[in-house]
Amino acid sequence: MIAPGLSDAAFTALTVKIAADRGFGCASYKDKCLRRRIAVRMRARGVNTYAEYAHVLDSDQAEYDRLLDALTINVTKLFRNWETYTVLRERVVPALAALSDPVINVWSAGCSSGEEPYSLAALFHEHFERKGAASLAERRVHVLGSDIDARSLEAAERGTFEESDFSETPRELRTRYFAPDAPFTVVPEVRRMVRFERRDLLAEAPPAGPLHLICCRNVLIYFDRETQERLFQKFRDALAPTGFLVLGKVETLLGAARTRFTAVDGRERIFRPS
Repeated sequence: MIAPGLSDAAFTALTVKIAADRGFGCASYKDKCLRRRIAVRMRARGVNTYAEYAHVLDSDQAEYDRLLDALTINVTKLFRNWETYTVLRERVVPALAALSDPVINVWSAGCSSGEEPYSLAALFHEHFERKGAASLAERRVHVLGSDIDARSLEAAERGTFEESDFSETPRELRTRYFAPDAPFTVVPEVRRMVRFERRDLLAEAPPAGPLHLICCRNVLIYFDRETQERLFQKFRDALAPTGFLVLGKVETLLGAARTRFTAVDGRERIFRPS
């Protein structure tokens, strides 16, 4: 039997409070995921019921930041899943660079501390540099990284990384696009291609487009099916006809999205609008 302090009603009351206090859309997240991550914070604070944890949140605003860190799954690396970046490097970036569109708009949705936006910008810069037009990359390619977590965005703005962040980064890209010594900061020409903003993926519309590349990797798996399908429609509407959508390795298209996108590389979860 579930204790009253851990009942569904008590859990719902806590999630409603979190949504009201911090605007975090708990209702769209998978229930098990929320319960598991809230339980981690409850154990860390030594409380046993949802009501007790609500009192902790009221008395210690810093705990709200720790909780949102836990809920928004801020785990990433530069060039994470290099196999995916290989396809982007060899097929997607050249295809987009060849377009006549004056601007190439790239959106990294749920960018955490900036690893993905900087990685994408580096690939585009590398491509244009090979063509002898490195300065064109800065003028044409606009990379937006967005996240709901303000602390992660502060870290992203710094553009500074730890040694462990480079475990999947090819040597030639690390040497060209990051400082050789600590702090390992992204080079200015790539930094100028990227901007960051706080954006609620669930509550807000996508950035103004048309968008040529949307990367939303390892984010959708935490949402329920209805929310995922709604986001797929948002992505489809925001993408240029020549655009690409990139999902995480364990994510897949659901519902109507299966007919609205065509796989470019099913293994690496790269799609185009149908």
